[in-house]
Amino acid sequence: MDQGSSCGSNSNCKSWIVYGLVTGAAIAAAAIGAAFSIRGSGKFRSRVIGIIPARYASSRFEGKPLVHILGKPMIQRTWERAKLASTLDHVVVATDDEKIAERCRGFGADVIMTSESCRNGTERCNEALEKLEKKYDIVVNIQGDEPLIEPEIIDGIVKALQGAPDAVFSTAVTSLTPEDSTDPNRVKCIVDNHGYAIYFSRGLIPFNKSGKVNPNFPYLLHLGIQSYDSKFLKIYSELAPTPLQLEEDLEQLKVLENGYKMKVIKVDHDAHGVDTPEDVGKLEALMRERNLV
Repeated sequence: MDQGSSCGSNSNCKSWIVYGLVTGAAIAAAAIGAAFSIRGSGKFRSRVIGIIPARYASSRFEGKPLVHILGKPMIQRTWERAKLASTLDHVVVATDDEKIAERCRGFGADVIMTSESCRNGTERCNEALEKLEKKYDIVVNIQGDEPLIEPEIIDGIVKALQGAPDAVFSTAVTSLTPEDSTDPNRVKCIVDNHGYAIYFSRGLIPFNKSGKVNPNFPYLLHLGIQSYDSKFLKIYSELAPTPLQLEEDLEQLKVLENGYKMKVIKVDHDAHGVDTPEDVGKLEALMRERNLV
């Protein structure tokens, strides 16, 4: 090819190079600006629904969603807290039990009936999402056994997922107390330097070679709330169970084992989830102490 004929002259060639660089930069800047405009205007993953999965059968605590916490069913207290979150466009209860459904309708909640075959709350959220007429970008899985969940935590994990396009999942952690360090019902978490989850476990993590809890290490406790990109939620339900998920009985591990990213936020929260009948009395005592009746 004749190089002279492609530019005509050295000055013309330089002009075209400069023009190309400027034009390319302008196009790139416009594209970046458009992307930020979409997120800044609230259009990125903007439609958000909160789903409270609830089942009556439980090996540790049968009928847990309906147990009364100072005069109200626990699931009602969770629903009332979730309704205060500013990022949620709608809140529903997803259950396979008519007793739970009837009680929830009684205090004003919208209910989606799901099948008994759901293996965990995430699958129940996906089935409920598929039955809804309206489409949503983010689904927040709000555990029904967290009746003191702060609306700000719900808003926090939603905003974290909206701000992390490389993540498909977000959740929250808080400081682990020494008395919870050996409790397998209190799930522990470790995160990387960029705020993404590395691992979850029912055992203490990290675990040092002395075999003792290090009082100076900032161990993290996972809170029972998580949000998903709605497109990923369908993918999750189609993924086969994974070895670590089955061994720990933690659904979050299937996400990590399949190479997906999970954003984690750290919050100040007294973790008072109800895992066993003994937890009910502790929670009620705390609520009386804080005048949360």
